[in-house]
Amino acid sequence: MKVNIKKLNDRAVVPSYGSEYAAGADLYACTEGEVVIAPQRTVVIPTGIALELPVGYAGLVYARSGLATKKGLAPANKVGVIDCDYRGEIKVSLHNHSDIPQTVSAGERVAQLVITPYITAEFVVAEELSQTERGSGGFGSTGTK
Repeated sequence: MKVNIKKLNDRAVVPSYGSEYAAGADLYACTEGEVVIAPQRTVVIPTGIALELPVGYAGLVYARSGLATKKGLAPANKVGVIDCDYRGEIKVSLHNHSDIPQTVSAGERVAQLVITPYITAEFVVAEELSQTERGSGGFGSTGTK
């Protein structure tokens, strides 16, 4: 699949896959220099790119496992959703979960983008829903007796 991107800044780095079978393409910080993220704070990091996703696809922005485990940095909203009709700059809200300031450098990989198909549902109001064994059992209700 080909996805058009627009570089909004000369320093922007085109997303890239780290290995042949990687599901997520790395997104890179497009900053003028280093950005310090204080403990338990969130900073919006620009990528300097915009995408043109095909209709029926969305871009999901996930944490990079190395950045999350080594620095405690992960997207504040857990998973960002880029709709196929969005044409603005892709930005990553990075939250510092650690107890020390963390630095993000220009050109550093800050998140990963997974492009996936989606289904748009038609929601229909019903008087009753079909019965299942689980029923209305909520959090932690399966696998217990």
